Amino acid sequence: EPSRNNTAPCIAYASYKISKSNPQANILVAPSDHLILKEDVFLQKVAQGLDYAASNEALITLGISPTRPDTGYGYIKFIQEQEVKAEEQGLGSKEQGAEIRKVTAFMEKPSLEKAQAYLTSGDYVWNAGIFIWSAKAIKNAFASYAPEIAALFEAGDDYYNTAEESNFILEHYPSAPNISIDYAIMEKADNVYTIPADIGWSDLGTWASLHGVAEKDQNNNAISCAQINITATEDCLIQLPAGKAAVIKGLTNFIVVDDGKVLLIYPKSDEQEIKQVAGQMVADFGNDFR
Repeated sequence: EPSRNNTAPCIAYASYKISKSNPQANILVAPSDHLILKEDVFLQKVAQGLDYAASNEALITLGISPTRPDTGYGYIKFIQEQEVKAEEQGLGSKEQGAEIRKVTAFMEKPSLEKAQAYLTSGDYVWNAGIFIWSAKAIKNAFASYAPEIAALFEAGDDYYNTAEESNFILEHYPSAPNISIDYAIMEKADNVYTIPADIGWSDLGTWASLHGVAEKDQNNNAISCAQINITATEDCLIQLPAGKAAVIKGLTNFIVVDDGKVLLIYPKSDEQEIKQVAGQMVADFGNDFR
């Protein structure tokens, strides 16, 4: 990308380029920096989605089965009762077919109360930004719901996979709307489905999620610091720069992070406040303390 225009333009670019090479292609879109611990389950879910996408004009998302009422993720609401017959999916069995659910809504990051209600209902999954569709389906979706993006990348059809592609993208890509695939397509389309999946997923986008997957000591502390004296401390994430020593006593469920300029000591249970606090630090003291 010659400019940062969010996910809809980059997905459109990739999709039109792939389609030029193979109009019958099926496409998996996935973030490059997420953690997936259950790789075998992930591959099975992806294969299921690709099978369905090959014979149906559907926009599919892998929805992560929630394990807690997290306010840091968007949610996807789906129909609990299965309405997509297995034989329509080309999957061959009722058991396989029951895993693909019709999506009814994409929900913004909720309050804790709403997140708890979503978890209790069983009708919601986390939005991990993992999508499966055919090249035809996503191009048709752009034409229907984001025609400005469609027109921009359709104009490059003669250049994709040629020596002129780079010049075309450098000239035209920055003029694409800055918009996410969720806002541009997924929240508008009526052919969106989800495959609920427990794949050991984390986007590592929060300190709590990092603590959850990091190696921990006998007191459930995740420590990244060579010189530390720690007592009566548990369930903490402690990350200090090389050459920095620390003495810590009596903390429970805290985040302790020093990036060399800013020292953060914050309750893990209040982590959702950190983004706002960080913004206030910049406002008060400047970008050096971002």
